[in-house]
Amino acid sequence: MSTPQYDLVVFGATSFVGQILVKYLVDHFNEHPEDKVPWAMAGRSETKLEQVRSETGATDTPLLIADADNEAALQAMCKKTKVVISTVGPYALYGTTLVKACVENGTDYCDLTGETQWIKRMVDRFEAKAKQTGARIVHCCGFDSIPSDLGVAFLQKTAQEKFGAPCTDVKMRVKAAKGGASGGTIASIINVTKEAIANPALRKELANPYSICPPDHTFTARQRNVKSAVFDKDFQCWSAPFVMAAINTRVVHRSNALSGNAYGVDFRYDEAMLTGREFKGRMTAITMVAGLGAFMVGAVIKPTRWLMESYMLPKPGEGPSPEAQQKGYYDLRFVGLTADGKELRTKVTGDRDPGYGSTSKMLGQAGLSLALDISKEEKAGGFWTTATIFDERMFKRLTAHAGLGFEVVE
Repeated sequence: MSTPQYDLVVFGATSFVGQILVKYLVDHFNEHPEDKVPWAMAGRSETKLEQVRSETGATDTPLLIADADNEAALQAMCKKTKVVISTVGPYALYGTTLVKACVENGTDYCDLTGETQWIKRMVDRFEAKAKQTGARIVHCCGFDSIPSDLGVAFLQKTAQEKFGAPCTDVKMRVKAAKGGASGGTIASIINVTKEAIANPALRKELANPYSICPPDHTFTARQRNVKSAVFDKDFQCWSAPFVMAAINTRVVHRSNALSGNAYGVDFRYDEAMLTGREFKGRMTAITMVAGLGAFMVGAVIKPTRWLMESYMLPKPGEGPSPEAQQKGYYDLRFVGLTADGKELRTKVTGDRDPGYGSTSKMLGQAGLSLALDISKEEKAGGFWTTATIFDERMFKRLTAHAGLGFEVVE
């Protein structure tokens, strides 16, 4: 096999997140030349790629023309690079052919999907081949699910060091967050809703907390699922459902399975949002539950869904302004209990809006870590999670270059 021309290709460089990612990589390479690798931008429109190249200062970056449904072009692209970072979603609609091309060419891959039904299809269809070719496929390298997955990994490492045992019961609570949604995220949620409406088996699969674990997993623990306004005694706060919990919890359980049940066979994990104390916190939680319920009902009913897509929700390619991304942030709190009742509290923080400013930095560092840090001898081909393929080098990348913090809360 010939040596790839590039270490990294950003596929979907003209998408909303793709443009933020390209700008981030340009700035990162300028500030940290030791990380600069041969890289390229890819997408279906040469004109739009040239525009992004000009606007982001990526003046010497080569352009590759490839459409998400053009397998020949994707195969050619994958042959030219060690790693592909994909921002083209909804992945269930546009991502399969690229994963296939990466797997067949032994090319590493990472993305920011939050679509568990698609992840399961990819694992079922391509994992055996990925193990043969050496392709490392790493889904969920954005806000879903790096802060949750690596947040739990950090807590468990600390628990082992402090107590000599993992925490078998862990909660994550969003203490604070500020950021907006993009059209791509909304399109992914609506596409999953459409699939679930048409497929009863998929609805059952989506309700299974272990849906993306290997089929030989032995987990049977009944998982908590915050569906309503609940007073959380551990945080002395009211809480409401967290929209990303459905993907993050599944990823964390897959990490536990892939790591040889390192968190325990009876490990429990759930996520929710903290809304405040006393009456105001309770009313905020109730309001959030009602709003989320209204959105889901609207997404299910076809005429309402059309109205939302056409007039109320951001369209693909739209999202928060650069100013809003700069002002965004998040503060996630974790509390874990060992089997004998010892408690550990940690937090993960981010310095940009979760879904875009922070996600682009996490995704960029994931691609660079695959390209520069982790050899094929260290981690072989297959479908990995962020907590099982990345190590201390990724934590250093995230804290030094992506604005994340991982801390023990005394």
